[in-house]
Amino acid sequence: MRERTKVIQIGGCLIGGGNPIAIQSMTNTKTEDVRATVSQILELEKAGCDIVRCAVPTMEAAAALAGIKEQIHIPLVADIHFDYRLAVAAIENGADKIRINPGNIGSKDRVQAVVDAAKERDIPIRVGVNSGSLEKELIEKYGRVTAEGLVESALAQVNLIENMGYGNLVISIKSSDVLMCIRAHELIAGQTDYPLHVGVTESGSLTAGNIKSAVGIGNILYQGIGDTIRVSLTGSPVEEVRSAKLILKALGLRRGGVTVVSCPTCGRTQIDLIGLAAKVEKLVENMDLSIKVAVMGCVVNGPGEAKEADIGIAGGKGEGLLLRKGEVIRKVPEENLLDALKEELDRLASASPA
Repeated sequence: MRERTKVIQIGGCLIGGGNPIAIQSMTNTKTEDVRATVSQILELEKAGCDIVRCAVPTMEAAAALAGIKEQIHIPLVADIHFDYRLAVAAIENGADKIRINPGNIGSKDRVQAVVDAAKERDIPIRVGVNSGSLEKELIEKYGRVTAEGLVESALAQVNLIENMGYGNLVISIKSSDVLMCIRAHELIAGQTDYPLHVGVTESGSLTAGNIKSAVGIGNILYQGIGDTIRVSLTGSPVEEVRSAKLILKALGLRRGGVTVVSCPTCGRTQIDLIGLAAKVEKLVENMDLSIKVAVMGCVVNGPGEAKEADIGIAGGKGEGLLLRKGEVIRKVPEENLLDALKEELDRLASASPA
């Protein structure tokens, strides 16, 4: 369980041992393009990313990590496949953590070279296993890819590195099958005290991926399992961070920032509630306020439904209401609802202690 896992330091970020769950994402720029990669990472930082990972498929990418790291403010993880020399080079160029699958790195000597480099600089290794890379013998043993096979593979690779004298590890076991992913985490949580990196891999596009990730990651975290998460989406990595924050907020595992709630619309709605809700979400995106804002489409039920929100707006034909804890503050013309909300939020922000 989360509070019982080891504490692992990744740059300036601590995970495990009951520390706040860290949000991760991965750049989709060419890592060799330092300028583009730094630009995307800074955007991810602004969105709330705690740890960022970059693909390192070439020696040029490994060398680029040094220039990237000196321009960003969050820990930098190098994602390595197949070539152990890339892992060593990434470590030498300042990676705060490396992600490897020891099973595709090659011989024991090559894994040892990576472990020795990590040990020299005391940086953690994330041991990653996913359903697409499960060893052939484990597929044959269980008849197919299974949660049991994923766990067995991960623990065998952890044991390999431990026997090389290193225990600064994070474990990742991912599957695109949500139920398999949940089951694998339930199984491994009772068999190791290393921090777990949680995610549903290859989850899909924005809509499908968010649903699968919310069900999978949310279920795992609700059980007290998991220390850092990534929502894997086919799209902008910034959306991954936004989704991860919403999952953590929904579970009560992250506080701060403005939470927007809105009604689903019905036949009584006489304003563009969908458009208004989107504008409110954009308005509050970077506001440093820990409050709930309600966007309601009906002046009949809006005040009652917004009672649990700190601030709310409810729209009607031609006019709307500005609400505080469900009580009407004032009526405003429909076209001024957003401006009235902004004024109230700015007032709250100026009144908040610095």
